[in-house]
Amino acid sequence: MRILYHHWLSPFARKVRLVLGEKRLDVTENLQADWDRSDQFLALNPAGEVPVLIEPNGLVLCDSQSICEYLEEAYPEVPLLPRQVPERAETRRLVAWFDRKFQQEVTHPLVSEKLMKRMLGGDPPDSRWVRVGRTNIHNHLAYITWLTERRKWLAGGAMTLADITAAAHLSLIDYIGDVPWDDHPFAKDWYVRIKSRPCFRPLLREVIPGVLPPKHYADLDF
Repeated sequence: MRILYHHWLSPFARKVRLVLGEKRLDVTENLQADWDRSDQFLALNPAGEVPVLIEPNGLVLCDSQSICEYLEEAYPEVPLLPRQVPERAETRRLVAWFDRKFQQEVTHPLVSEKLMKRMLGGDPPDSRWVRVGRTNIHNHLAYITWLTERRKWLAGGAMTLADITAAAHLSLIDYIGDVPWDDHPFAKDWYVRIKSRPCFRPLLREVIPGVLPPKHYADLDF
């Protein structure tokens, strides 16, 4: 049995879930909050972070990119990294762009303030950080537009891990209704294409307790 420890609020766990779905690999999902660092979970990942994947043979894998690279090598039948070396490098560059730059400038400010604080029952959102996230996202959507005007997908002619990584982050921001799709129609068209893939369906059906998504969140043609 393959087991994935994940959490709704982790874009990195969402990325791994999408990769598992795209590769059609069966998995049992266990919900694990990063702030609930039990001894049992720390024994699996001393960093105390999701995602953590346990393969049927007992192999324990941590860190979303390490997990995705492992899945690509172990289950290559549905490739998510291009064969050509330049496109592989471009895919990895864009994965880092969204997992680092987008995470720091958009995902973290908005999710920590609008979702994390609400789930933990802490202070109200800090409007300064919310403004930061809402301002920065325009630059990233403009970049997605620039890329998709020149390529079919973000890294080239085929969908890759770059698209999955970007969509994992955006799906979480879209859940709280903070993606200004109407201002970026080309980015929206790209997102509709990847959102319509079967691997996305479990995410679109999911409801975070106490926080309902906007009506368009699960709409495949919004």
